[in-house]
Amino acid sequence: MPKVTVHRKAHFNAAHRLFNSNWSDEKNFEVFGKCSNPNYHGHNYELIVSLTGEVNEETGYVYDLGKLKDLIQLKVENVLDHKNLNIEVEEFKNLNPTVENISVVIYNKLRASIPENLDLEVTLYETPRNYVTYRGA
Repeated sequence: MPKVTVHRKAHFNAAHRLFNSNWSDEKNFEVFGKCSNPNYHGHNYELIVSLTGEVNEETGYVYDLGKLKDLIQLKVENVLDHKNLNIEVEEFKNLNPTVENISVVIYNKLRASIPENLDLEVTLYETPRNYVTYRGA
């Protein structure tokens, strides 16, 4: 059967602060600019989850997109939406919530529930012009 990639878009809104607790406020501002604001700032994140695999002969699916929608809602949206990532999300208590790190956390949350025979890719837009893609280590 042919290999096909299916995609599901989702979004969430979250606040964060980029900073290294080992650095002074001046050094954090030098590296992270206004993103190191001690009062935090927010983004409207856009997420694309992509699964690549063979088309199932019986269903015609690579993966049921309804199930993927539910999985994204459970593992990502319910956990990250309208949260202060630094304060309210366990994974970021000691991890700087950069878009790179957020994409890896999302990938790991989803990977545990996606069949191993499917390749997973996460694309996360922090702004319309700034985004990352993570395919696993």
